[in-house]
Amino acid sequence: MLPDSTARLRFRPMTPPDLDDIADLLSDPDVMHFYPAPKSRADATAWITWNEDNYAAHGYGLWIIETLDGEFVGDCGLTSQDVNGIPLLEVGYHVRVAFQGRGLATEAAAACRDFARDHTDAAELAAITHPENRASQRVAEKIGMHRIDDDLGGNIALRFVFSMTLDTVR
Repeated sequence: MLPDSTARLRFRPMTPPDLDDIADLLSDPDVMHFYPAPKSRADATAWITWNEDNYAAHGYGLWIIETLDGEFVGDCGLTSQDVNGIPLLEVGYHVRVAFQGRGLATEAAAACRDFARDHTDAAELAAITHPENRASQRVAEKIGMHRIDDDLGGNIALRFVFSMTLDTVR
């Protein structure tokens, strides 16, 4: 099962033939600016495998997002994340630089929010951002999230946690 297509985007599962696009996306220093480092091609292969495993185990993961004409935009979807020892369902997104600033991450994240509400048993949805990543924070805010916590885990010293209760989204 996939999120519904949006006015400008469609979703599909990430598969090994997507390696070139995913490797280009995750190795781009601009896209990965708030990560500890861009990812290697081997990391991109592991990323695809991780998402395939998530689809099999949970029915969701990060999906490929592309234009209605089939042009690769990035990835967006749902993953389980540990926030200060608490497992939360997170909406995550990466968009190619050429497509940034057009509202596509917000459009995709809103579709994933709705998918989470309608197709998971999660009561809450989170977004985890680097404190300086205002663009990602704006996406979370635009889909109805509010900053609730600071996360001290992961590869960075502090991450902002945005959250919303899914039963309030109608």
